[in-house]
Amino acid sequence: MPDREPATAPRFRDRPVSFVRRSGRMSDAQERAWAELAPRYLLEVERDVAATSVRPGAVIDPAEVYGRSAPLIVEVGSGQGHAIVHAARSCPEIDFLGVEVFRAGLARTMLDAGRAGVRNLRLVEANAPEVLEHLLPEASASELWIFFPDPWHKTKHTKRRLVAPAFPPVAARALRDGGVLRLATDWDDYARQMRAVMADAADFAPAFDGDGAPRFDGRVMTAFERKGLRAGREICDLAYRRRARA
Repeated sequence: MPDREPATAPRFRDRPVSFVRRSGRMSDAQERAWAELAPRYLLEVERDVAATSVRPGAVIDPAEVYGRSAPLIVEVGSGQGHAIVHAARSCPEIDFLGVEVFRAGLARTMLDAGRAGVRNLRLVEANAPEVLEHLLPEASASELWIFFPDPWHKTKHTKRRLVAPAFPPVAARALRDGGVLRLATDWDDYARQMRAVMADAADFAPAFDGDGAPRFDGRVMTAFERKGLRAGREICDLAYRRRARA
């Protein structure tokens, strides 16, 4: 087996990412939010080759970032920030980290968080698996949320789906023992894939009976969920508990 490259060596990603990054124009309010609020909310990240990559070894100390030791909940694909800003405002005793690659969404999140006076929220502009694998310390997260990830419903694109066989190990690394991975999707075939992938994940056990979990009451209704419901699609919640490390 060939030697692995040293952490400092440039490298390209060895699997497709779950997004296509577009340079959408930000509104004037979003531009102002980025300029004024990024120092408060946005984590600086040491990059690898790609603009949204994370350099191996660039780990953060959550206690230093948040100024305290508290449970940490991570939302992957935080979008416009509706869910995570609501959660952070409702649960000031918990720290939250939103992971997103679209700058306009991050700016909107900062704008709403600033207006709400939220202090227990940080954001990172990066590819989620690299955040879980390189940026977060092992066993640092209490929960990991992935709500309505891009379904990549065309057959030729399903290889881009986030919840695929390579994902559970990086999620397990970041979660503490007993931590919970929460998933939600409005695409039936993606729900089936999620269940199949997680059934093969040795580090996780289902935290529900049957084909799905009850709707997570900590998830606010977002535009993605409303769109799915209007289209007649059924929302599927899933939850998996991180098994104890050996």
